[in-house]
Formats: sequence, structure tokens, C-alpha cells
Amino acid sequence: MDKTVGASQRDIYTKASWRDYYEMTKPNVVLLLLLTALVGMCLSQPGWLAWQPLLAGLFGIGALSASAAVINHVMDRHIDAQMARTFNRPVPKGKVSPKQALIFAFVLALVGYLVLEVWVNRLTALLTLASLVGYAAIYTLYLKRATPQNIVIGGLAGAAPPLLGWTAMTGEVHPHALLLVLIIYTWTPPHFWALAIHREKDYARAQIPMLPVTHGVEYTKLSVLLYTVLLGIVCLLPYLVGMTGVIYLAGSSLLNAIFLYYALKLKYAPTENTAMQTFKFSIVHLMLLFLLLLLDHYFKFVL
Repeated sequence: MDKTVGASQRDIYTKASWRDYYEMTKPNVVLLLLLTALVGMCLSQPGWLAWQPLLAGLFGIGALSASAAVINHVMDRHIDAQMARTFNRPVPKGKVSPKQALIFAFVLALVGYLVLEVWVNRLTALLTLASLVGYAAIYTLYLKRATPQNIVIGGLAGAAPPLLGWTAMTGEVHPHALLLVLIIYTWTPPHFWALAIHREKDYARAQIPMLPVTHGVEYTKLSVLLYTVLLGIVCLLPYLVGMTGVIYLAGSSLLNAIFLYYALKLKYAPTENTAMQTFKFSIVHLMLLFLLLLLDHYFKFVL
């Protein structure tokens, strides 16, 4: 009987397609991370970018980010199986075995690191590897299950790509790059807690101590609002230190005002879909904010 079950399970695993492996890399998340890394690259230089660190840097950062996402799929497979949003992922669904997924993650990480080490620089390679460890090990394995402040403490790993892009082009850590990191770090809690509110029952069922589970939905809504206010202040810093001009100031102020509107609505006049609407807008907010940084930078360069 055991042999039959084992053979049946292997048959399921062998049916995995390239789409299953692609899905495990969380491509939409990685693309957003690469956008922020690209902006970090562009802002580090007064003119056009050298092609080798640009292409190799984006490939290496993307490969290591994808590896971290795959490891997250493996480590969270039991949790994912209990949540409506994630139960159909390849690993909990049995399309890809944990061993196969980890081998895939190792290959991605190895190739990504070697590309950064050989064709970019060691600082970027080590920082990107540290981000992988921070997300896949420290956050996923420990913080996510240990404290409702998991996303606050562990958010630094996900905020690193602008710094990685900057160091890929310059080989050094610059205060302006750290300012870009601070923006994403401050953006992460209201972004993720809005989703956590929407999926509060799922997290409770999976016994994950997300803030809505441990402190209640209303407390989390207040936290989203306060962090959104803080994000608006942090987003002013690039202009105040002379890093950006009026294009960024005007555009970011509008984006932050809209984000604040959603946070206020979530707190004081929510509907059934407000939390998810807030989560979705937060993604648009970050994407447009970094595109504004890019537009502002090259507009000044052209002038």
C-alpha cells in the first residue's frame, strides 16, 4: 500500500509544468522589486547606465529574489494549504515536491549570486544574498510565526532592492539609496496589513500571529492609518534633501493623498471590499512612486 501511494505521489510531481515553477517565483512581486532596483540604478548615475552592471545586476537580483520566493512556498506549504488565497499553489497542491522546489531555489540562488559576483560586484552579491536569507529564513521561518510585528521587523529584506540597484552601479552604499529603502520599509506595513485584514480568518485558522489576529481588526486599521501618515512624511524626504524636484513632489503628494483616503475609509467608513481595495492601491502607489522618481531624475538630466 505504501509503495502504491508513493508511486502515485511521484506521478503527480512529474506532471508539474514550467508554469508551476514560474508561479513559485512570484513573478509579479519580483517584477515590482526589479522596478525599484532599476530606479536605484538610474538615480545613482547622472547620465545613462553602463549595460553590463545594468543587465547582470537585474538578472542576479531577480534570480535571488525568485529563489527566496520559492523557498517561501516550501516553508509555508502547510500554512498555504489552509488559506483560500494560497491553497492552490504548486507545493501545497502536490504539483511540485518540496525537494524539487528547494533544488530549483538553490539553482536560482547559485546562478544569481555568481552573476552578481562575476559581472557586478561582491558588495551587491553579498547584500542580495543577505536579503534572501532575511526573507526566506529570518522572516518566513521565525518572525512570521513569532510576533505580530513580523512584517515590520522583516520588511527590511523586501525593501532592499533600490539599495542593491544602487550598489550594482557604484559599488558603494549611499544615503540616497538608504532613503529609497526607507520609503519601501515604511510602505510595507500598511500594504501588508490591509491584506491581512481582508484575510484575517485565514490567518487565524492557520494560527499565524498577524496583527489582526492578535490585536484585532480595529487596531490594525488604526495602524494602517498611522503608517500611511508616516509614509507621506517619509516620501517628502527625497525632495527636502535635494534628491528630487517638483515633479516627484507633486506626484508623490497626490499618490500619498489617495493612499491616505483609502486608509481613512478603511478605518472610519469601510465596506466589505475596502481592505482589498487599499491593498491593491498600495501596489499601484509604490509602482507609480518609483516611476515618478525615474521621470523626475531624467527630466532634470535632459534639462
